[in-house]
Amino acid sequence: MFSNLAERFEGIFKTLRGHGKISETNVQDALKQVRRALLEADVNYKVVKAFLDEVQAESLGDKVLKSISPGQQIIKIIHDRLVDLLGGQHRPVRFAKSPAPTIWMMVGLQGSGKTTTCGKLAGRFAKAGRRPYMIAADLARPAAIDQLRTLGRQLNIPVYSGTGTAIDVAVAGLEAAAQAGADLVILDTAGRLHVDDDLMAEVTAIKARTEPTETFFVADAMTGQDAVTSASAFSERIGIDGVIFTKIDGDARGGAALSIVRVTGIPILFVGTGEKIDCIEPFHPDRMASRILGMGDVVGLVERAQDVVDQEQAAEWEQKFRKAQFDLQDFYEQLQQLKKIGPLESVLGMLPGMSKIKGLTIDERAQGRMEAMILSMTTEEKRRPEIINGSRRLRIAKGSGNSVQDVNRLLKQFAGMQKMIKTMSKGGFKGMPRLPMPF
Repeated sequence: MFSNLAERFEGIFKTLRGHGKISETNVQDALKQVRRALLEADVNYKVVKAFLDEVQAESLGDKVLKSISPGQQIIKIIHDRLVDLLGGQHRPVRFAKSPAPTIWMMVGLQGSGKTTTCGKLAGRFAKAGRRPYMIAADLARPAAIDQLRTLGRQLNIPVYSGTGTAIDVAVAGLEAAAQAGADLVILDTAGRLHVDDDLMAEVTAIKARTEPTETFFVADAMTGQDAVTSASAFSERIGIDGVIFTKIDGDARGGAALSIVRVTGIPILFVGTGEKIDCIEPFHPDRMASRILGMGDVVGLVERAQDVVDQEQAAEWEQKFRKAQFDLQDFYEQLQQLKKIGPLESVLGMLPGMSKIKGLTIDERAQGRMEAMILSMTTEEKRRPEIINGSRRLRIAKGSGNSVQDVNRLLKQFAGMQKMIKTMSKGGFKGMPRLPMPF
């Protein structure tokens, strides 16, 4: 979502680093570019002004301008103020004291992703040892009930859906959750295309009867400043405890995420990072600031990998790397692990410096073609690709729906990878994390 903004900041920072000495004029010029970049990213203009005032106040002192590396000092100031803009510190989600169940209530406009977010949160915390239970209280959109039931079956998590008003369903659902021994109840509610009195009256009544531990406003990042306006309205009318942004993997400019905390005073608690049911993660202001400024988010990437990577298998790969015995079957298995971490473009975006690579495009279909070619090989061919001659290449191409040139390209790339692995194995692997390597 922040790729364009990260690219703009990279250019600004490159200019700042290029000055041996920095004057007030240099700072003013840089801040004008920052202002333009933020406004083009649809950040609230009042937020931009306050942000730049803070950065300028810190940047123009003698301590910064006369330091050994003034450019780097100003970059740090921008980073720190951006962290503040995004909320400062990570705010963990709250749970009720046992034995009372935790109740999380989802509110927001229609189409923001509330129902899908219910499933994502339920799945995430079920893996963490919680006993989640979902309540389908969105009666305004019949498909929402079916959608939540489908998610429940997929995750093996119970879903309550009943008759009567939304309030009746919510109250009866809490009773059913208590009987089922649930310790986390996630309550889906109806939305509208816009904020109106009927919507507010309904969610206000549900909140009064259920007394949720947390009330989450779910916002579509693609809607820009409309999300900030809606969040403010919900906060004033019913009170919300945190924001969950969906679709941050899209091509939105990012202004809503950069404005909402400062405008509403409400922290961002989670972000949806993709369409898959496990694509949701806690929001960390410092990590997001680093990603926006092109500094990557290695900690977040490692945490993602630790959640999905088979560590025993990773250890086996490490041993094969040491002995330079990595074959095409191992490569195929790594591709499967890498897919679990998230879309490749998202993964690369978490690596430092990727914003510097101009014109970088990720062809997700190419990975599928590679997998098809490897699956069309025999066990011996995967183990010893050097035996794949012309007739074998033709068979693999036909079997995978690719051309012989595609097969040649795969084998050439893999040969280069094996050569690199042999070189790396001589240098040792001490300190390397056990992660799938995106070759």
